[in-house]
Amino acid sequence: MDETPMVNLSDAIFGDIEDNEYLNELYNNILYNYALKTLCLNGRKKMRGVNVTAALRFADLLSKSTHPERRDAHRIWAQEIITLLLALYPDDEKVSYYAGAVLSSTGNFLGQDLIKSSYTEPTAFEQLFAAYSRNYLTIPAEKNKRFFQAQKYAYDHLQDDCFSYSAPTSMGKSFIMRMFIKEEVLKGVKKNFALIVPTKALINEVRSEVINDLKGLLEQRDYRVVTAAGDLALEQSHSFILVLTPERLLYLINSKPDLPIDYLFIDEAHKMSGKNSRGPFYYSVVDDLSRREPKPHFIFASPNIPNPEVYLQLIANGQYDGENAMTSSFSPVSQFKFLVSLGSKTINVFNDHTKSNEFVCTLQGDNPTLDLILQAFDHTEGMKDKRTIAYFSGKDKAIEAARLFADKREKLNDPELNELAKDVRNEVHGEYYLAELLEKGVAYHIGYLPSAIRMRIEKLFKKEKITAMFCTSTLVEGVNLPADNLFISSYKNGRARMNSIDFRNLIGRVGRIQFNLCGNVFFVSDENTIKQDDYLQLLKDDVSDQKLSLTQDLKPKHKKKIVETLLSGSSVIDKYSKDQSEEEYIMMRKFGLILLRDIVDGNDSLVKREFSPYLTSEKEVQIRASFAESAEMIDSDINVSLDQTRRLRAAIIADPEFSYPKPDGNGYFDHDEVVDFLRRLGDIFNWKKYEYSSLGKTNNAGDYTRLGWYTTILMQWIEGNGLGSIMRKAISYRKDHPDSFWLNAYTPSYYMDTREHKNIVFADTLEVIENVILFSISNYFLRFSNEYKRVYGEDSLNNNNWYEYVEYGTMNTITIQLQRHGFSREAATFIRQHQGDYVIMLPSGEIRLRTTLKNCSNDGVVRELPDIIFNAPDLFVDQ
Repeated sequence: MDETPMVNLSDAIFGDIEDNEYLNELYNNILYNYALKTLCLNGRKKMRGVNVTAALRFADLLSKSTHPERRDAHRIWAQEIITLLLALYPDDEKVSYYAGAVLSSTGNFLGQDLIKSSYTEPTAFEQLFAAYSRNYLTIPAEKNKRFFQAQKYAYDHLQDDCFSYSAPTSMGKSFIMRMFIKEEVLKGVKKNFALIVPTKALINEVRSEVINDLKGLLEQRDYRVVTAAGDLALEQSHSFILVLTPERLLYLINSKPDLPIDYLFIDEAHKMSGKNSRGPFYYSVVDDLSRREPKPHFIFASPNIPNPEVYLQLIANGQYDGENAMTSSFSPVSQFKFLVSLGSKTINVFNDHTKSNEFVCTLQGDNPTLDLILQAFDHTEGMKDKRTIAYFSGKDKAIEAARLFADKREKLNDPELNELAKDVRNEVHGEYYLAELLEKGVAYHIGYLPSAIRMRIEKLFKKEKITAMFCTSTLVEGVNLPADNLFISSYKNGRARMNSIDFRNLIGRVGRIQFNLCGNVFFVSDENTIKQDDYLQLLKDDVSDQKLSLTQDLKPKHKKKIVETLLSGSSVIDKYSKDQSEEEYIMMRKFGLILLRDIVDGNDSLVKREFSPYLTSEKEVQIRASFAESAEMIDSDINVSLDQTRRLRAAIIADPEFSYPKPDGNGYFDHDEVVDFLRRLGDIFNWKKYEYSSLGKTNNAGDYTRLGWYTTILMQWIEGNGLGSIMRKAISYRKDHPDSFWLNAYTPSYYMDTREHKNIVFADTLEVIENVILFSISNYFLRFSNEYKRVYGEDSLNNNNWYEYVEYGTMNTITIQLQRHGFSREAATFIRQHQGDYVIMLPSGEIRLRTTLKNCSNDGVVRELPDIIFNAPDLFVDQ
């Protein structure tokens, strides 16, 4: 009797298919030929022979893989093969037909629609199965669209108490969340949804996407999209979709503790891993909300990590594991990778399956540079009309590269580009570099750019008006741009080396299934500061299991120091050592503040459990007793520590005149008076210790060196001046203080009023507005305002609340009210300046807008109006 064990047919076919020599040889030859065609060398170098029929059959077979562990990898490989063949043989009907079959088998119906294949299922059974798949993958909220299979699986779990999923960047993780919210709204449910985005730069983009998903449903189902705790919609009775950063959401749930949150969606959840000073805000938000009854549903989404269940640990009083999580490696688009070594003057193509590097060609010229390569692409037939993104590790490098590239381009005389360039000159400054770049279809995309300008740049890139974009780390943080080619000039973000998640997240930014099936990534090394071998290592390494930053990056020595500090009765958490990085120190200090609050409140949180090796029950009792008298000052605002709050309250009580400076009769502030106020705040809040690289920066004598500069911008901002006016004032300040000028963070200089120096001032001013005025100073003013009102009453700052002035960039009540309805500061300012034409004042002090506003002369206002009309319909009247 034959006792040979039975072998599953699927295992026999797919168990070792990756090792099939013929398949690997075929793929490598196809990839090499694609490299030649991409680099326009197919006329000069000999293409390798390829059995196209065999390759198509392999692709078809791989697309049908049922292997339990390797199924996604096989389907990705099938898509790669068919995408390469479509590029090499665009007119071959057989390739197109097979492409339709492969994309149907992988469930990539978006891709199938994109290539317009003539494929139809050949048998009745296959037709029935395809119809079933299309029906099964239909998006409930948008019946004409289909999910990918991995999207569908995640979507079906969004009603779970908690769920965490991970997938490649291009899989549309946030799209799943938005479609779930739309379906709930369509069903008529009355719930509040909170979407956490990692940066303020993404708030407006996601807000606009949500509004465009829902449009008239917002009014029909009585929902409003909210992006700040001060939005007027929150004072009305609606259901809400909150689009906020973790800091903004934490402030909102503190200021409105009775506002129920039914679903909390955290996009880019991997921000809770690694040395990230903003990470503790995520911990606070999740912990606070998970102590509510009923709890919200918690949904975490992250790119490319193997263990998304790790983030479920944050949920208080819950035991969750891999059953509440999903990992998918499936991507609907492919990225083909080239390694460009300027040092050895070579271009190689990287094979993801064999993890090998194959020589393609030699770079011409004695001194090849990234700019010369970009120029060559820009002037090569078949490539010059493609959209290209170039990534740089810092803003100065990105701007310099954009200018160098644009120098070789002519103006395009495109009306939309010229219009945006004109607006940049009018709104920022006539000598701002960005304006002349835009006229040539070139732009740089940097976090501090005004949101209205940044969103218009993104829109023109999607429309293929801008075809070359030079970016910094904003690209890694969720900005979705449909690029064909991505040039990566560094594996660093600033001076720090990227981790494997951010590196793969960056790669995944090229190629968007709405536009194409693939994108090319070029890793550029100079073999000096950036080495090809380091790129290769990052490409070969799998992403390892992630750990929470609280577990991995807050070291035992840091935790021990925090506990020892609290045991001493002090809340002043010092740096562990002089060479501790600012990012790590801020993270350490904020976790210490969370720990103190949890001990005082008796919370059994994940944070407290992580400190348990150094924190006995006796030590907890001792710490609680030490801080008992100050317990009511210890809250979830981890921007400010107890020692700061104590000094602030004591100063306010001791001096009733200690308050924000008041404007003169013309609405202007005295510069010296404001500087003195900030100095006093700096001493109270100990900026020299806690903000030593910005607000608290001092000279050798211990004097603040930047408060005069910050005051100049702050006064212009709260007086309601436009960016153009702010820039002129900034230039004037630098002329008066030429010795305090810096070319960059590390190079002091003397201000010479050249165009180069002016543009450094423009960049510095925009960065100060974004990071110092609207973040650091805003947080401190918020604390000051809250403490002042706690001592002297809620109405004590009604006529001079600088926190509100900073938040909205004006003291004008109409401009503030318009922003609270969702207009940008710039649009609100224009409407206020033309209030006689468009604004109706009600006896209550509220305003209404005439619908004739849609015909106004301000393009920015006209662009913002559709979203506002959908989201605040009661604001408009036909009168």
